Amino acid sequence: QVRLVESGGGTVQAGDSLRLSCAASGRTFGSYGIAWFRQAPGKEREFVAGFTWTTGSTIYADSVKGRFTIARDNAKNTVNLQMNSLKPEDTAVYYCAGRVAPTYTYWGQGTQVTVSS
Repeated sequence: QVRLVESGGGTVQAGDSLRLSCAASGRTFGSYGIAWFRQAPGKEREFVAGFTWTTGSTIYADSVKGRFTIARDNAKNTVNLQMNSLKPEDTAVYYCAGRVAPTYTYWGQGTQVTVSS
């Protein structure tokens, strides 16, 4: 059974940092297979950070560029999201997503990140 488990969420103040981690089990997703999405209350789920399918280059949503960093640990089959200079608008449930083709088909349960002003 494939599982993606997020950890590291919490409540912080604006300007603080958090580090989220996504642990995959049940299969290996490879270097480009895991990304982070988020969903704020009343909004659609949106892409936050990941890797391009063809080259593995990192890609970020414009709203987080320069503040968030995604990094993978292939040996541990984990992907981390370092979030710095957090803003209240970063408040959301953050999801880890996995893929073995261009489309993401595996999802974690999410971890709540709340940033107070």
